[in-house]
Amino acid sequence: MEERGEEILRQVRAEIEALRPGAVEEHIGRVETVADGVVRASGLSAVAANELLQFPDGSRGLALNLEEDSVGIAVLTNGARIGVGDEVRSTGKLLSVPVGMELLGRVVNALGEPVDGRGAIQCSATAPVERIAHGIIPRRSVSRPLQTGIVAIDAMIPIGRGQRELIIGDRSTGKTSIALDVIVNQAKINREGLASGEKEFRPVYSIYVSIGQKRSALARTLQLLEAQDALPYTVVVAEGASENPAGQYIAPYSGAAMGEWFMENGMDALIVYDDLSKHAVAYRQISLVLKRPAGRQAYPGDVFYLHSRLLERAANLTKEYGGGSLTALPIVETQEGDVAAYIPTNVISITDGQIYLDADLFNRGVRPAIATGISVSRVGSSAQLQAVKRVAGRVKLDLGQYYEMMAFAQFGSDLDARTRQLLDRGGRIVELFKQPRLNPKPVALQVFLLWAMQYGYFDAFPVGAMAETVERLERWARTEQRSLLEEIARRKDLDEELESRLRAAFDGWSLANAPAEVA
Repeated sequence: MEERGEEILRQVRAEIEALRPGAVEEHIGRVETVADGVVRASGLSAVAANELLQFPDGSRGLALNLEEDSVGIAVLTNGARIGVGDEVRSTGKLLSVPVGMELLGRVVNALGEPVDGRGAIQCSATAPVERIAHGIIPRRSVSRPLQTGIVAIDAMIPIGRGQRELIIGDRSTGKTSIALDVIVNQAKINREGLASGEKEFRPVYSIYVSIGQKRSALARTLQLLEAQDALPYTVVVAEGASENPAGQYIAPYSGAAMGEWFMENGMDALIVYDDLSKHAVAYRQISLVLKRPAGRQAYPGDVFYLHSRLLERAANLTKEYGGGSLTALPIVETQEGDVAAYIPTNVISITDGQIYLDADLFNRGVRPAIATGISVSRVGSSAQLQAVKRVAGRVKLDLGQYYEMMAFAQFGSDLDARTRQLLDRGGRIVELFKQPRLNPKPVALQVFLLWAMQYGYFDAFPVGAMAETVERLERWARTEQRSLLEEIARRKDLDEELESRLRAAFDGWSLANAPAEVA
């Protein structure tokens, strides 16, 4: 792909030189202006869009604006020593980054250069940062689940391999926490699956793209990934708030190129863009300095294309095209819960669903603070195991009825038995879905808990005692019912024999653990 792109560049340059002989013999220009990481240069009449350019101090730039008598260049590195009058040379190459398994466990910048102080990375391949996404023919429908380990998501908002699921919400509502929990769960599944020696097991490798975050926040993220032993299965692409805006603009595309290498080589990858709000702001900054026309909220007119061409690169490929997948979890920050703002509505329309985190739920202690009313997966149950489908079908409906009844119940004290039953059941589901950070639950255990909820085995326990009850049930399942969990994990479905074993197990458990007045 990279060779093909460079061949096209050579052909275009040859055509230009044929039309204007002698005008572009050395492809050297001169810096005319320097401002806020953007350089305007003259004399580069044969340069191509997105071509990599070289400055005398070793800095590199990306050709973005091709005008009649000048070229607008976004400086990708520091560029502090670039001055007016300096030479700038075209390289004849598209911007590319290293790709491959060698990147796992490393922290790199938008150019794929290591920034973790652990030496150079010897990658055997490179890939262009910008490329056209796969078309319709190479793709297949999303049908294989990506287990997040978060019960509320796997039960109500399932994510499939190759899907694009937006995580959206106000600041400090747990967006990054959910994404990191998913990465940690993939690492846990990878360790267990590779250790089991199962031939059909396919690990999921993760790429975490940090855009415009403080260094302290990135350091905490890296510390968390190392503590959870997830870094060996993860590539971290980081461009902080103090870095050049061009690096923040390029970072997600670099991460996508790294993820596509896994996908096109028959592997599964997960990429988290944290976050695309800051990405759009960095692009707006570059565009305003380049004097591109500003539109709504001062964003340039192509800001929708900015994210659509990025997220379209996530796919689930057919076997003829490698058979791998790239799952995207973009993150977008809202202001005061305004999901109708410009960037949020853009990304919502591009993705296959959204997980909306509500600040009110978060402040009430419901963590993860998922608002079920406006959270949705457009892939739906196609990305769920059959066992999960059987036990999670009514959960979202019951939870929706609970929140609707809650709105009416606060205005009246005399509630009929049916309403009280709905409120109690919804309250128990809310408590069941509460989950601490970095505590992913295996899919078999999720089926175990949801089956108990579906068949009313929690009804004997007060809503206020649900947290303790669920914890006690989990311990009992992991120890005394381990063989049953393993059988559910192996079959991935619930037949009559497994259902009868579950019923017998829960009948005995409820008799031994129900409150005294009920028992």
